Amino acid sequence: MGKEMYDILIIGGGPAGYTAALYGARAGRSVLLLEKLTPGGQMGTTDIIDNYPGFPQGVGGFQLAMDMKAGAERFGAKSKLEEAAALELAGEIKTAHTSKGDYQGRTIILATGARPRELGLSGENQLRGRGVSYCATCDGMFYKDRDVAVVGGGNTAVADALYLSKLCRKVYLVHRRDRLRAPDSQRAVLAAAGNVEFVWESTPQELLYDQRVTGLRVAHKATGDSRVLECAGVFIAVGQEPNSQLFAGQLTLTAAGYIPAGEDCRTELPGVFAAGDVRQKPLRQVVTAAADGAVAAQAAEEYLSGGI
Repeated sequence: MGKEMYDILIIGGGPAGYTAALYGARAGRSVLLLEKLTPGGQMGTTDIIDNYPGFPQGVGGFQLAMDMKAGAERFGAKSKLEEAAALELAGEIKTAHTSKGDYQGRTIILATGARPRELGLSGENQLRGRGVSYCATCDGMFYKDRDVAVVGGGNTAVADALYLSKLCRKVYLVHRRDRLRAPDSQRAVLAAAGNVEFVWESTPQELLYDQRVTGLRVAHKATGDSRVLECAGVFIAVGQEPNSQLFAGQLTLTAAGYIPAGEDCRTELPGVFAAGDVRQKPLRQVVTAAADGAVAAQAAEEYLSGGI
């Protein structure tokens, strides 16, 4: 099988990948994007995105993904539904190996994203968007003046609980330990909110639902006693897992597996850029992923033009 050569090779078809494809193609560069499933990544599986600028009534995640794809292809970017099984990042030419062929790029943008760590409860995947969420800032407004539960005890869970406390009638914070992993000062902030109830030393056992979530059954670790938290939404904040397995051994990764690229999206390897949720960053949202894609494409263009 022959090897197709492009100026910019993009791995991942989420908002970072397709924004990079758009900016790269508009700059007159040949661009190929490889996506293993369907356009959009996590965005494509989200029912409604309510906080992306320019859509005052919200927009369907899959629809936004298809629109981003169409926008990039309008300027000549190509995209293929093929999974990159292996990458070669060192050297002047970068190579992606798939089951259908090999593709090469003078530069490569890694936009493989991340996936939320799940609880593994029955019905969890089916209820995503119908009461189960992994992003409070994305979905919190849908639960205004209702009761919700947050599962986790780290900084993300605390931030989610505090954010939701300003919108929701009541927030249950379920944690398997007897104290938060987040700083003690954060517990005081949550306690001051007045509508946050700590559910200590408890683990989720069952999602209760009809068409949508109606509650969460939890069990106390020491006694085994179970309790039902009646709530309309369950926000799971037990961490994310970056999709960085392809780069292990080729790029330095953080302890959590993210690519430590700077705000210019450049990695330690010349011609290799990281964009979106796979990059180490403080906020992972569609809008920040899209911003990364634009920056990465600009950095790739500068590299191709003889810059650093």
